[in-house]
Amino acid sequence: MIETMKLDTLRDAVLYFADPVRCREYMVANRWPNGVECPRCGSRNVLFLEKYNRWHCREKHTAPQFTLKTGTVMEDSAIGLEKWLPAFWLLANCKNGISSYELHRALGVTQKTAWFMLHRIRLAMQNAPSVKLGNSGGPVECDETHVGGAPKFMHAKRRNALKMGTRGHTAKTAVMGMLDRDARQVRAEVIPNVRRETLQERILTNIEGGAKVYTDSAIAYDKALQDYVHKVVDHTMEYVRGEVHTQGIENFWSLLKRGLKGTYVAVEPFHLDRYVTEQAFRFNNRATRDNPLNDADRFMLATSQIAGKRLTYAELTGKVSETQGGNSEVF
Repeated sequence: MIETMKLDTLRDAVLYFADPVRCREYMVANRWPNGVECPRCGSRNVLFLEKYNRWHCREKHTAPQFTLKTGTVMEDSAIGLEKWLPAFWLLANCKNGISSYELHRALGVTQKTAWFMLHRIRLAMQNAPSVKLGNSGGPVECDETHVGGAPKFMHAKRRNALKMGTRGHTAKTAVMGMLDRDARQVRAEVIPNVRRETLQERILTNIEGGAKVYTDSAIAYDKALQDYVHKVVDHTMEYVRGEVHTQGIENFWSLLKRGLKGTYVAVEPFHLDRYVTEQAFRFNNRATRDNPLNDADRFMLATSQIAGKRLTYAELTGKVSETQGGNSEVF
């Protein structure tokens, strides 16, 4: 396995991965720790063709040759690993994200290519949860927020076309989040609306039955949390009552919106779910007293999740529906 001491900083990563052999050794160790396997049939009966920098599977099936990118988010990309891997490093470790314009200047690729690369990396950051929140007995904070342009800054004609008041949420996109205080893990996703049945379905899917759940006084939570120990804080009167508050998940909202407004500036609702995934990945893998993760750890975790996911440009731009991962909903 690669020595993490060589990857303390971005400079270390750029210098290390400038060598194609090191890129190959790192990716092989990270993707196939038990030996190279054919991504199409799973066989280890493979032969490395050094001249072509690819492997040949000796089993009989179509397309027996494969590369490190085959079956990953990088499949069919002409961009070399010496650029892909620093891009993974940057997105995994820049607290407020990195825009496609910044990445295109840093790597020497076009802005369109950088934008496509970043969305594919965000897809790699998605990871299906294995356990429900609140299973350790600690409280779970639930809240929702709305993402979109501020109506007060819109031209009156546009605001009227969207049927928005100066402080309304009519044309904004709803995002729901849940924070497990004990596990220090957050889950967030774009939702179609904030109706009771929508919130209840997400809560039942993600939170262990009988767990403590803290929310604000939104009426949608009234009958949605009958299977939980539900406590409410009324923000018209107070923000904290003992341990009953939603300050943790609201901290996550502030980080998310800082990245959206400060780095990405304008995000279409169609793509928003991946930006939420990106921020959740960094939040869940931040350094804590009990889990002192560093930049190299986050980078290696992101690159270990590249297999079995695919995002084509047609899917990204909405010309066809997505077949794997990401958000296929058009708002």
